[in-house]
Amino acid sequence: MINATNTESSENADDFGLSAVRELLRLMNQTDITEILIERGDTKLHVKRGTTVQIAAVPHAPVAQTLAPTVAAMAPHPMPMPVAAAPAPAEVAVPAGHTITAPMVGTFYASPSPKDAPFVQEGDSIQVGDSVGIIEAMKMMNEIESDVAGRIIRILVTNGQPVEYGQPLMVVEPV
Repeated sequence: MINATNTESSENADDFGLSAVRELLRLMNQTDITEILIERGDTKLHVKRGTTVQIAAVPHAPVAQTLAPTVAAMAPHPMPMPVAAAPAPAEVAVPAGHTITAPMVGTFYASPSPKDAPFVQEGDSIQVGDSVGIIEAMKMMNEIESDVAGRIIRILVTNGQPVEYGQPLMVVEPV
């Protein structure tokens, strides 16, 4: 005998499949929507972008106390780290110019593959539409294109570094 609840939940389980989540993220990236909550029965999907957790440098304070309340609430039993193991984030001075920012959360790669040369280096001239890097998100490689012509003044991220939505990647001196 088939239980109607089990049949319904297995049908709904496919509603939040990987392809549906990818499509949702693609649509959110193309619009100015920053948060969406979908509920189907007992299943909930909550996607939020554009928020950055700021970690303050507080001497001799456990890491859990310096996180935003929403993140601290997600980890009800945090294990405090020694202060020496959690260095304060370094402030990066961004020079004047046009900033190319990360359009999504992911991992930044400076070249198409580890054996290839970087797309750009400091001092290189670029045109609108030139590839300046790749951000890997959910196993998908997304080329980052320049939206301005000019010369690369400063590259602010390193190869393989995790990046946040809106994080400055490089500064261009427009021509």
